[in-house]
Amino acid sequence: MNSKTIELLEYNKIKEILKGYALSNIAKERVERLEPLLDQASIETAMKETTEARAIVNISSSIPINSLSGIDIVRDKFTKGMVLSPEDLEMLAGLLKEIKRLKIFMKDKNYVAPTISLYALSTYELDEVREEIEKAIVRGRVDDRASSKLFKVRKDIAILENKIKIKLEDFLRNDRYKSYIQDSLVSQKNNRYVIPIKTEHKKQIEGSIHDKSQSGSTVFIEPEEVKKMQDKLEMYRFEEEKEVYRILSTLSVLVCEKEREININIEVMSNYDFIFAKGKYSKLIDGRSVDFNNRNYINIKGAKHPLIGRVAVPLDFEVGKNYKGVIITGPNTGGKTVTLKTVGLLTMMAQSGLHVPVDEGSEIAIFADVLTDIGDGQSIEQSLSTFSSHIKNIITILNCADEHTLVILDELGAGTDPGEGMGIAVAVLEELYNKGAIICATTHYSEIKEFAQNHEGFINGSMAFDINTLKPLYKLNIGKPGESNAFLIALRLGMDEKLIGRAHTITYKEQKDYSQYKDQYEVIIKDEVEVKKHLEQVEKIKIGINKSKEAEKSNKKEMFNVGDCVFVSSMNRTGIICEGENAKGEYGVMIMQKKIKINKKRLSLYIEKKELYPENYDFDIVLKTKDYRKKDKLINKGHGKGISIELEERDK
Repeated sequence: MNSKTIELLEYNKIKEILKGYALSNIAKERVERLEPLLDQASIETAMKETTEARAIVNISSSIPINSLSGIDIVRDKFTKGMVLSPEDLEMLAGLLKEIKRLKIFMKDKNYVAPTISLYALSTYELDEVREEIEKAIVRGRVDDRASSKLFKVRKDIAILENKIKIKLEDFLRNDRYKSYIQDSLVSQKNNRYVIPIKTEHKKQIEGSIHDKSQSGSTVFIEPEEVKKMQDKLEMYRFEEEKEVYRILSTLSVLVCEKEREININIEVMSNYDFIFAKGKYSKLIDGRSVDFNNRNYINIKGAKHPLIGRVAVPLDFEVGKNYKGVIITGPNTGGKTVTLKTVGLLTMMAQSGLHVPVDEGSEIAIFADVLTDIGDGQSIEQSLSTFSSHIKNIITILNCADEHTLVILDELGAGTDPGEGMGIAVAVLEELYNKGAIICATTHYSEIKEFAQNHEGFINGSMAFDINTLKPLYKLNIGKPGESNAFLIALRLGMDEKLIGRAHTITYKEQKDYSQYKDQYEVIIKDEVEVKKHLEQVEKIKIGINKSKEAEKSNKKEMFNVGDCVFVSSMNRTGIICEGENAKGEYGVMIMQKKIKINKKRLSLYIEKKELYPENYDFDIVLKTKDYRKKDKLINKGHGKGISIELEERDK
């Protein structure tokens, strides 16, 4: 099946959910390989298995399926004739036990699952192998009673180990060695019992050193008096290992002799795991079986997209009998794309032997391929625009399409000039029809609706929309073209009717008065709140601007202060600042008893005023004439009637 279709229709998401119901890795891998089948007999067999599995799931939630965890590794071992570990044997015994339970479970299910219940009859219980393993292996270990020899040697080991421990504990309690001992604890090093002795006293103890501590302060010594007993213990342990190996080898031979039967059991168990995963998924989506045909006829009733669930609005869809192409129109978010995806995905699922969420009496055609062009499709990697990507995909579809394909096209001709896009759309539809493909397409172009209405083999369909609530109904009406409700929707949402009238004139080259609809459709969205919020935001930004200006003004710092001695670069001499900076960036400078306006760029600080004059010094003495000071004094005392100070005099 086309890889792009698998991605666009989200077929892999269905498989991921299905894998969650499988217990074994073998069944999960089988789900991963799952794809639509092409042979009708194979499809119907797979569908029948799912139907029977669903029937069993409905009456029993506890199905004895073994997880087969790690079974591949075990199978690889006994196939190669290797000796199996106790864990491996215990796993096989568990499988045989579940096979026995499964056989009993399926025996009384033939009335609801006559086909798959028979699969259990091909399994082998192998009671003698299972019993031998269960007798010899307990809790992942070869049991003491697996053989009389093993029982005896393990008993001898236990007795001798106890004697050695008693001997060493007596050694630790002996006052003679008390000062030599680091810790009163018997431990094991290199499978030999030892005692911890301080390094400086190691020569006072007869025996063999088997290890020392990381710090070097302690050595672990096997006293000479227990050496013979430990040598004998090692001999017993060797005998134990030999007997354990013999028992495991014998059991492994039993398993190898039944290699074929065990492989069949694994195959049947994993097959049941896969089938029941399909049955459990069917229950999840409330799925059911459908009829199949090779006539390119699709008739699905009450269909729901499996990834949307039971909240989806049921879809009735038919194509392939009286017409081969369905052109669906309607508003955005009205469910057009979901309709296309539902038809395509359910076709792929049914051909894979999966139940689909439809009503009884649904029928699906078997296609060699489902070809799709859905969604944006923009490719950043290949630097393709949306339109270019669509055209590239449509070219591939045209090259592959024939009477064995289902073609699904979303927003055909979109992404370019409307006139040219419409022309391409019609040409593509004509070519696909001539090739014999079944076509499901969506569009916004009114010309394509006219094409479908007038062209043999095509029919219009529309997604229902409630103009009063402005909500899509997600219901497909086949045989009825969709109407554009853009202007009425805009009016309902509060757009000015004059603006809508102008839009109508531009679109249809005719005038229409939309004020007649104002009473019919009450405006449901008032914009006063947003306008008020906007004005509040504008007011806030104005306040912010004013604050910034004030801050800038307050932060503005004079480069020079009145009384500072500055150097005038243009005159190569010094002067005294007598006036602050004006709007032009000029300071008043007293030079040779004359006041001159000089730009601050030509001034540099020579001596600050605080170094020239005492604090609170009256600068008028330096900067004002004697006559100015005299008149100013009289005015300040209130005796300045008739006295005036000329502006020019102030600036001298």
